[in-house]
Amino acid sequence: MNKFNKILFFYTLMTGSLISISSYSWFSMWMGLEINLLAMIPLIYNSKNLFSSEAALKYFITQALASGILLFSIILMTNSSEFLPQNSNYWLMMMMNSALMTKVGAAPFHSWFPEVLEGMNWMNGLIMLTWQKIAPMVLLMYSVNMTVFFSSIVIFSSTIGSILGLNQISMRKIMAYSSINHIGWMIAALMNSQFTWMIYFLIYSFISVNIIFMLNYFNIFNISQISNSINMNKPLKIFFMMNFLSLGGVPPFLGFFPKWLVINELVKNNLILVSLILIILALVTLFFYLRLTISTIVISSSEFLTPSKESLSFFFILCNFFMLAGLALCVLVFNFN
Repeated sequence: MNKFNKILFFYTLMTGSLISISSYSWFSMWMGLEINLLAMIPLIYNSKNLFSSEAALKYFITQALASGILLFSIILMTNSSEFLPQNSNYWLMMMMNSALMTKVGAAPFHSWFPEVLEGMNWMNGLIMLTWQKIAPMVLLMYSVNMTVFFSSIVIFSSTIGSILGLNQISMRKIMAYSSINHIGWMIAALMNSQFTWMIYFLIYSFISVNIIFMLNYFNIFNISQISNSINMNKPLKIFFMMNFLSLGGVPPFLGFFPKWLVINELVKNNLILVSLILIILALVTLFFYLRLTISTIVISSSEFLTPSKESLSFFFILCNFFMLAGLALCVLVFNFN
């Protein structure tokens, strides 16, 4: 019965997001976000996890506050001629976009995101890192002409996501701050091209699924658990390293391709400073990705000399092989001049 409830709420969650991104009015978009929120709360709660109730409460309070600000700004925008002076739409759009940034977890509206993710299991964390970004990001597409505001959010997100991730030992918080950094890249992609954002989001989601499936399979929640679990299987060590290097955007891995496209679009639109900041801070995130994978690169004393009897599935090997060959395939498919 409990499994049926989870499936029901998961489909309701998906329905809420689809209502938001397919609506013609701001009010129905807000309604879809509310359906999505109310379906996520029961998914977060888990009787086996002591911190899930706290995470669900933090998530509800933050999202309800953001939804209230969003609805308030929508009401003012529809009646701005009666209540507000002229030329006030820019500030109302900024208020609305700030509410959407809070929902997606972009800096400086990010404080709730690592704390909520810390109280979840890995599968709920995967939903937070991937699916829950879709609806707010699509709604942000309607106001991409706010270049100064979006540029400041990009710089804030990339800075906070990279620097605050340096001193974390919890894998869930590392993935949360990594996600905040990638939100900066996604918003930078959104400012220039919706197609670039879609490619970035799909590749980021694909890499995140690979990493979280490995962390969930070995029940890893802390950096110190990695060497004890991953060292049992040499192919798994290679795949684990490949995925994190791909998430950091190191060529020739697949994660380099969307960052390459974003930098190309930013330079075309003369946003040189923003692209430079993103590149520098991507190196900082790469530092703590390398700190995670250093035990897979060097010879560890706890490594087993005999091969592991546990074999990896063909689908898992195929997905991770795509991390290595994906950049070459994407260059062949999307032959940009």
